[in-house]
Amino acid sequence: MNISVVIPVYNERRYIFEILARVQAVDIDKEIIVVDDASTDGTREFLRDVQEAQRTNSVITHGPMALSCTNITVLFQERNRGKGAALRRGFAAATADVVLVQDADLEYDPHDYHALLQPIAAGLADVVYGSRFLSGPHRVLLFWHSVANRVLTLLSNMFNDLNLTDMETCYKVFRRQVLESINLQQDRFGFEPEITAKVARLRARVYEVPISYNGRTYEEGKKIGFKDAVQAIWCIVWYGCSASGVGTFAEMNGLESPDGAHAPLLRAAGVGDHAISQEYR
Repeated sequence: MNISVVIPVYNERRYIFEILARVQAVDIDKEIIVVDDASTDGTREFLRDVQEAQRTNSVITHGPMALSCTNITVLFQERNRGKGAALRRGFAAATADVVLVQDADLEYDPHDYHALLQPIAAGLADVVYGSRFLSGPHRVLLFWHSVANRVLTLLSNMFNDLNLTDMETCYKVFRRQVLESINLQQDRFGFEPEITAKVARLRARVYEVPISYNGRTYEEGKKIGFKDAVQAIWCIVWYGCSASGVGTFAEMNGLESPDGAHAPLLRAAGVGDHAISQEYR
């Protein structure tokens, strides 16, 4: 399976080399699309070096580590617009049949990619969320932040008639046709409740899998704050009441029902009728 990994980045010079190296280390065919949101801490300059290394088919070294850049595309926003706007640009540039969102810090571990992709590869899902609250290993940190995440997820579930455990997770994986069926509007962190509401309206098949989580403090660079939580509540209510799709995702793309066999789209993407793993039966 070939995937597009979309990485929005803003002021992550401390982590950007390592996260790119970790993504590259995952044994999956992939393209990596990095969208810099007008960083001011040296991230932009580093990514220009990545661009040059991609053009010249060379590598970037950092101590004992080497980063191959041949499959990395770097896009630059002219001004800071937010995560949602960066993701829209990255999604538009994606060419693979499956698109995965990766944050540019080290909170989320690319070693979870195989688990995240399994429900789609097995023909069971159109969208997969990686949940920090399904018993995966995680750093013990920020009680009230955890409470806020659970409250926002509960509110989102109430409006969208879902039973997610982690709506605000970074790790979201989509068949590209799902993204092409949705008109995204939110520029900042409102992307999370917006995409969740619109996926629900499409009646796409959604799975959750447990992931590991190495959360960081605000001193370590965490950016999301109280005003983003308020914006998330507004987005949950607004899109929960107003989001709509033209028919269902299955109807729009000629897929079989969730109870049927593998979809024609999955076969067209090159995934054969292999047996579904016991974990997802």
